[in-house]
Amino acid sequence: MSFDLPPVTRNLLIANVVVFLLQQFFGNMLLQYFALWPWGADQIFQTANGLASIGFRPWQVVTYAFMHGGYMHIALNMFALFMFGGAIERTFGARNFLIYYFVCAIVAALAQLVVVHWFTHGFYPTLGASGAIFGLLLAFGMLYPHEKILFYFVLPMPAWLFVTGYAALELYMGVTGTQAGVAHFAHLGGMVGGIVLIQYWRGKLPIKPKRRLMR
Repeated sequence: MSFDLPPVTRNLLIANVVVFLLQQFFGNMLLQYFALWPWGADQIFQTANGLASIGFRPWQVVTYAFMHGGYMHIALNMFALFMFGGAIERTFGARNFLIYYFVCAIVAALAQLVVVHWFTHGFYPTLGASGAIFGLLLAFGMLYPHEKILFYFVLPMPAWLFVTGYAALELYMGVTGTQAGVAHFAHLGGMVGGIVLIQYWRGKLPIKPKRRLMR
């Protein structure tokens, strides 16, 4: 782990912290416009400024990933970005790392929209960088499978096992409804977006890139 972070990782950390500070100042106004809301008909809510129509807007599939629901939420996500982002950015390069990060975030958002719309039928916002972070975790497990990760900061295990176990746990909690309020399928969506993009860059999908970017 290096404290000398490459530029994209460093700027993503800064952007997330700045947006979180803005949330403390502007309160629910940012949540109303920039969190990820379910698609479909808008709903009317009473706000500090009167009645407001709240619902899905296309930009929310990106902006939600810069918002967080509390100090612990942003602390955990930014710690994971700090831990894994630098290594992945140095491997991918700045441009491809940025593409990868946002692809994971967007696929995570789409997975969450599908789950909320078709299964829970709820109307609540989703926010947080977790979908993109799980994509980074997936990439670390694929690119550095034998690197050791400390499970709960105590038990060392190879990255591939940690990532596989974490994905299985997220799937179990999502299917059973364990830990309500956590977007488990968004986390899995970020991992799916990550593995598809990595395999595309490796030339292992039916649609081939113009040149292979990874082995």
